[in-house]
Amino acid sequence: MLTTYFWNQHNLYWQKITNNPVKFPLHKRREFLPVTPKRCIQYTSFLLFFLSFGFLPKAQAQHSKYVRIYDEFYDDKKVHFGFLFGFASSRFNVYRNDKYLSDTTQNIVSPESFAFQVGGIINIKLNERFDFKTGLNIALYSRQVDYSFPNIPQPITEIRESTWLEVPLLLKFKSQRRGNTRMFVDAGIKLGIEANVRKNATIARLNTSTNDLSLEYGIGLERFFQFFKFTPELRFSHGLTNIFLPPANSSQSALSRDIDRLQTHNVTLYLMFE
Repeated sequence: MLTTYFWNQHNLYWQKITNNPVKFPLHKRREFLPVTPKRCIQYTSFLLFFLSFGFLPKAQAQHSKYVRIYDEFYDDKKVHFGFLFGFASSRFNVYRNDKYLSDTTQNIVSPESFAFQVGGIINIKLNERFDFKTGLNIALYSRQVDYSFPNIPQPITEIRESTWLEVPLLLKFKSQRRGNTRMFVDAGIKLGIEANVRKNATIARLNTSTNDLSLEYGIGLERFFQFFKFTPELRFSHGLTNIFLPPANSSQSALSRDIDRLQTHNVTLYLMFE
């Protein structure tokens, strides 16, 4: 109603000016500003700006959405259990000895190979920001070393297919929870014991140690759902010990005689459920 009254009064004054220009003295006609297109735009902008304050709260209320917080008291529990699946890219870090410089071996490399893990999780809360993570994982590895020679077109391969039992010991730092999501980083060590080695008569078997110690660190995201917590994590693992064992028989050491050290290296995507 205020807008309609404003424009009616404005049109009424304008009609008086245009229809009866002689009745009004010149000094009084100057009191009414001429209505130009620019001034109409200014009036309209001012009116829209004024009316927008009345509709803004309603518009925000229409676009607001209720977000349900799942498992709100999750952190009140001291210990949580779960399980995981891991998909890894694994290889050896190969360190050559002095014999490699004078030997006929052209190159020694360890290509990336796929590895799979499955296991259990134990998460122990220390305080509001730190947790201790551990568990027991079963890992299937198939690491190999390729030897290249100048006169042989295809490299000669030594492979180690085995099953490992691994126990990670990690300290986790977690961020403040935002709704149903929070980030975290973790770091620690991993103990590994080789449980079984696959024997393949057609492929030379690489001789390595049956235990390993690795440094691990990773970053992940915790996502809370109604019945469980889903946690994807990307974790890096670097072996700290030399797991290479030279063959006892000198006749079998023709390929690996140029190797000085072998250390494991993994990049793993974990999918954890708690």
